[in-house]
Order: sequence, then C-alpha cells, then structure tokens
Amino acid sequence: MVTRSAPAPTLAFVESPVQLLNVLEWAHAQGFGRLLGAVPRQPARGGGNASGAAGERGPAGAGAAAGLRIVVLPPTDPMSRGQLRRMAGLARDEGHEVRWQEARGGRLAPVRAFGALAREVRAAGRVVVGDPFSRYVQLLLTIVRAEELVVVDDGTATMEFVAQTARGERLVRWHRVGGGGLAGRLRELAYAPVSATARRRFTPGSGGSRRVEVFSSMPVTAHGGMTVRLNDFAWTRARFGPPLLTKGTDLVGTSLVETGVVDPDRYLEAVRVLTLEHGATRYFAHRRESPEKLRLLSEATGLEIVRPDLPLELIARRGPVGRTIVSFPSTVVHTLPYALIGTGVTVAVCDVDPSWLTPSASERARGFLAGVTDTARDVHRLPAQTAPAAG
Repeated sequence: MVTRSAPAPTLAFVESPVQLLNVLEWAHAQGFGRLLGAVPRQPARGGGNASGAAGERGPAGAGAAAGLRIVVLPPTDPMSRGQLRRMAGLARDEGHEVRWQEARGGRLAPVRAFGALAREVRAAGRVVVGDPFSRYVQLLLTIVRAEELVVVDDGTATMEFVAQTARGERLVRWHRVGGGGLAGRLRELAYAPVSATARRRFTPGSGGSRRVEVFSSMPVTAHGGMTVRLNDFAWTRARFGPPLLTKGTDLVGTSLVETGVVDPDRYLEAVRVLTLEHGATRYFAHRRESPEKLRLLSEATGLEIVRPDLPLELIARRGPVGRTIVSFPSTVVHTLPYALIGTGVTVAVCDVDPSWLTPSASERARGFLAGVTDTARDVHRLPAQTAPAAG
C-alpha cells in the first residue's frame, strides 16, 4: 500500500486590510474556500505561462485540499488593526485558516515572530504575499522553499513593484526618499543581502523551476516569465450588494499628506473646492489619515467624515453609496470600477497638481501619480479647471 503525503499548504502573508481582501479574491479565483466550490481560472494577461488555461477548473483537488493559511502581520495603528480583525472574520467565514501573528511593537517582536513562523514558511508549497516591499516579508522570503510565489495587490504599489522587477532595480516604495544619515546608510548596507534575496525570489526561474504570479487589478504587464492574472473582484461582487445609491457625491480620502507627498494646506483646499463643485456630503477617510487632519477637513467643508470598518471596495459594494465617487489618484480608481460593475456608480478622479507636492516628495512622485490617473479604466477624469488651482 502506497501512502501519499499530504499536499504542501499555501501560506499567505498580509499586513493590511486591502491585502487580505485581495488574498480572498485570489483564493476565490483559485477555488479555495466554500463559495461556489472550484471556479474556472482566469486567463493570464501578458507574458509567461499560466498554470491553468482559460476554462480549466481551479485547483480544487490537491491544491484546495491542502488548505489556505493566512498569516496576519498587523501594523500598530488601531484603524488598520480593527479593519484587519473584521477582514479576518470574513476569511474564516470562507473556510480559511487565519493566524494573527504580532511582529511589531517591540525590539524582540520581529525575532519571536520569525521563529514562530519559520517551520510553516519552509513547509509551504506556495507562498502568497501582499506587500513585496515589506522588509519583514522580504526577511521571510530568505527561508522560502516554495516553487511558486504569488503577489496580490497592495494598492498602486503593485505598479511600481512590476516596473522595478522588470528593470532589475532595488525594491523601493515610490514615495520613499533618502535620508537617515549615517545610521540609515548603515542599516541599508546591513539589509542589502536580504533585499537581494527577495529580488531573486521575485524573478521566475528557468524551465519553470520558480514561478511568480501577480494577481492584480492594476494596469501591469508581465515580464521575464512572470504571469499576471486579473483581479476583477468577483468574490466581492458575489458576497456584497448591489448597493443602494444615494443622490449625493462621496469623496475618497488619501494618505498622501501622511506619507509626506502632498502639502496639508493644498490638500485641504482641494477637498474644499471639490466639495463645493460636486455637492459632496461624505468623506471616506483613509485608514492612515490623522484625526487632526480629518477634524480640520470637517470644519472647513462640513463633510461627514466616515471611518470605514472595511476596505472601501466592500463598503461601496455594500452601500449605501453616492452615484458619483470622487477620488484623488489612488488604488480605488482602479478597483472600484470592477467592484461596482453594473451598479450605475460613476468613479471620477481629480489629478494632483504638481504644485501641491511638498519639497521632500520624491522625484518619482509626480510621474507616478500621473500614471495612476492615466491608466485608470472606466473612470471619469475631471476637467483641468476642476482641479483646485495652485495658490
């Protein structure tokens, strides 16, 4: 009698609510979980060979039987943690195993988490990551033995990830600028071997020895044997809505001020003008926006500030939501058109005027933000005169 060993599990690492949402979308497309059982895998976009042709069933056999284990590596801010806990509940409802692993909040926390996860990481047959720029995830990649690596969206950063790997560059977030003095340079030097290993892990091997897939709603193109699959938010549309539509306009907040890209006063003026011109009544805050900034916005505009308890794609699909949603260049101008297909909601985008950028904004910021807008599908681009003029 031949004894077959259990299939190696699929292990996913997420650090934000949006990453966890996109892992659930990927799992649904692969046939994991309870919803509808196995579903057809979607055809690949761009180069590389898909592991399943269009029309084939997802890996509901050996792959799904091995199960999906989701490891949540939560940040420290309360808003993100709250959304992550609610998303973790949705993941458990889908039949996935979810593990909450603290990796921040103290000098020894990363070391303890690494030790706690090492065995699972080495045993995984496939690894899914939500943030390829995360230093902690890159550290875990140094011990990954899986032959298949999947990257799901962490917002528009996926666009920069694909572009940087195509050029063979070091993985650096688009809004990050140099600094830190001598200590910062020494940290970068010490971390260089980890970063180099991560870049190699994200490079497909010859003859299919190492497969890399990007599961994305972003306008990215495969390169060098990488496979890109479309995330059209099928799970979100199946689980939520369609939403009740209100007569008003909703604005979507951004963390561009918090990341040091946009000047706070220019941002406040931009929101004020958009509120007046579009009759907006609600402002959906980004989870990283500061309470003080939101207080100033409310006082200056009269907007109702809404702190979503789930990613905006789920909030909008669940409703009620305005017939028009206005956003600055951000992830949602790419994701909401998929999530809201057939609902009658118009998604509009307002460009960031270059004069709004702070002196410390990276040189890459201007072109990247323009690219986010230029490549958005099925969105209404606001006329140039709608964008608040520089003072």
